[in-house]
Amino acid sequence: MSFSAYARQVRDPALPYQHRVSALRSCVQLYRPIGFHATLSFLEELAGPFQHEEEALLRALDALSASRAARRAEFRRYAAARVAAKRRGQRHPRPDDPNPHLLHGYWYGAPRRAALHALRFWQRDRLAVLLASDDPIAAQVGCCVRACVAAAGALTSQHRQLLAAAIDTLRERIQPDLWRHDQAAYFRAWDLMQIARYVEVAADAA
Repeated sequence: MSFSAYARQVRDPALPYQHRVSALRSCVQLYRPIGFHATLSFLEELAGPFQHEEEALLRALDALSASRAARRAEFRRYAAARVAAKRRGQRHPRPDDPNPHLLHGYWYGAPRRAALHALRFWQRDRLAVLLASDDPIAAQVGCCVRACVAAAGALTSQHRQLLAAAIDTLRERIQPDLWRHDQAAYFRAWDLMQIARYVEVAADAA
């Protein structure tokens, strides 16, 4: 079913409450800016205990829907801008043109707060496992995460350089050859890249 269809179920007081909670989770399956579990956790931070309280459930849906609507509006603006640019003869986007399709881990409406929530969520849940290796790139990412969370998103120029270097290396790692030969390493690199992107959003978002 579509996001809108699940959203209608969330709002339907005639349905059993746990069915409505399940419908919200289905909405999150379809739109999860900071990952499924972290998105659910962030919705609880924003709205309250939606698993048990109807008002919190509706606030959670409103928050998720607002972020999704803002993302869709940004995509429409970008598409219109590209059409206009092509009419002027600019067939391809310039490297420094903002492109919403390249934003990862970005919660429209609260990008820094959501990215920091995602980083704290990873710290509680899985980050230690990812960093428990002799991989220097994992150590770089971990260093940036700790600095970012401690400073509520701010990064020094040194940490920004460290983060950019880690992202470049991870981008090189995440290739089909790695997937074919070592899926565990592929998923570790993918997870580290996602965490690095949260740091990037938290550091750069207004």
